[in-house]
Amino acid sequence: MARHDGRADDQIRPVKIQRGFTNKAAASCLYESGDTIVLCTASIESSVPPWLEGSGKGWVTAEYNMLPGSTSPRKKRDRAKVDGRTTEIQRLIGRSLRAIVDLKALGEQMITVDCDILQADGGTRTASITAAFIALVDAIKTIELPTSEYPLHDSVASISVGIVDGQPVADLDYPEDFAASVDMNVVMTGAGKFVEVQGTGEEATFSEDELSKLLSLAKSSIRQLTEIQQTTLGENWPF
Repeated sequence: MARHDGRADDQIRPVKIQRGFTNKAAASCLYESGDTIVLCTASIESSVPPWLEGSGKGWVTAEYNMLPGSTSPRKKRDRAKVDGRTTEIQRLIGRSLRAIVDLKALGEQMITVDCDILQADGGTRTASITAAFIALVDAIKTIELPTSEYPLHDSVASISVGIVDGQPVADLDYPEDFAASVDMNVVMTGAGKFVEVQGTGEEATFSEDELSKLLSLAKSSIRQLTEIQQTTLGENWPF
């Protein structure tokens, strides 16, 4: 069955990226994946969390937020506390970034990447990870490192895949995500190593063969995203 937007099963949505979208943070990136739009800003502090003080190690963390106008109906702002979904996603983004960072080479400073969803049409967490890496690279370029060793040893990107109408497909938008019997978020490095795989059957199960097909789709899609990251960063591409 054809996808509702005419894409092939292995085709990702069009990606547009604008670096330096804001000028107050150390780095920023406006990232569009189809109709999903995320703004990532990377800020630097010359301090680390208490448990890292004196260790010589830095820290990379992330925050994630969906702005009220990013969805319809309007999403209420997180005020008194952050909801469980938001907490889970921002921890995922932080883990994904730290997977490719040498914290010792960063030195005792902290980089926080804020991922704010301006418009949501599925894949907000995966778009945030892919965009956050670009902001992280640009932020690192602005700081003085304690050694000559570069603190990133690989790139990282992420994509959603799933089974919709019995067919494995890549880069689900909201209608597909809503209809999917299986939904999976995959995070991988540019070298092809997995950082995290989150797979769930929505009132359904999936076979080992279907899992293999989904992972193959994810690998192919992330290779495309890595190439887009490299092209976007140009001379700032660190590898």
